[in-house]
Amino acid sequence: MLSSVYSLNSIDWEEIFKVRGYSQHLLPFWLDGLYKNAQIWEKHVSQSVIQELKASYLFDRPEISQILEASDETIKFQMRFQDGLEVETVLIPFFKRFTVCLSTQVGCGMNCSFCFTGTQGLKRHLTAGEIVGQYLTAMEYLKQKDSAALTPSIVFMGQGEPLHNVGEVKKAVSVLTDTKLIGVGHRQITLSTVGYLPGMEELKSFPKINLALSLHSPFQDERTTIIPVGHKYPLEAVLQKLDEIPLLKRQFITYEYLMMKDFNMSDAHVEEMAKLLGPRPALVNLIPFNPFPGSQWERPDNSEIEIFKEKLVAKKLRVMVRTTKGDDILAACGQLKINKMARNYVASR
Repeated sequence: MLSSVYSLNSIDWEEIFKVRGYSQHLLPFWLDGLYKNAQIWEKHVSQSVIQELKASYLFDRPEISQILEASDETIKFQMRFQDGLEVETVLIPFFKRFTVCLSTQVGCGMNCSFCFTGTQGLKRHLTAGEIVGQYLTAMEYLKQKDSAALTPSIVFMGQGEPLHNVGEVKKAVSVLTDTKLIGVGHRQITLSTVGYLPGMEELKSFPKINLALSLHSPFQDERTTIIPVGHKYPLEAVLQKLDEIPLLKRQFITYEYLMMKDFNMSDAHVEEMAKLLGPRPALVNLIPFNPFPGSQWERPDNSEIEIFKEKLVAKKLRVMVRTTKGDDILAACGQLKINKMARNYVASR
């Protein structure tokens, strides 16, 4: 099977041009044509080079099969790949720029009880080209709506566990951050993991992007009831691995904490969170649970959220509450899934 052009960074392209005997002088025009405006090729790249490369690589991007727009202007795309399988990609509005929430797998094998994607099961990993293709397709849609829009930030928080597909995700990040290609800033990218230890081994050699851990409970036994992979990869080992990752100045690890009513918001949770995270360069990101069809959990009310937050702040922890975006179209955290039930649920709201 041919490789995607969107899985190659500028160093890869330099080697390709060298091996094929193409002039390195053509390379900037080739890359600009690939990522900015294909008309550049007409003036600066010979037809023979264009045809040879088009015969050697895939140039396809995922197709948008469905678009849903929420009342808060969050946009959810259903994106279809060459084999007909689909994922959901979300374009999220913030004050100055949008953020693209990218999927890394078709479905997910982690089976977390708070996540709609987990009920879908794992179909396959995405390639680096398919991951980058999602971003380019979403960015193109955004630019068509607003030509002055800034380059969107990225969160790897869509469907799939990114570190379960660490090789392709790492390759995609190298393309996305390449200043000769797309040039997303390293600090504009956040990767979230449930604590998949085999993939975490690769984080030391990752580009210096932001990292987030799906914590959701500071207690090992309780955490494994909602994150089954925690049985195999205990929280203590996961935290130790995060401690080994060199951070930049003023950089924190984000600890995502999904607040579920009558489950993980007691004083005991506050005390244990302070014990675990107080000594660490940590930012606690509180996320009110987002309901989905068949979920067993409930969202706490606003007063419960505020009280829990203030208790954590009193323990000298850095805390923020994530604003819910796109929940009316099942586009919020934990709500992504490709199936008929999800479509019917959105249609009924």
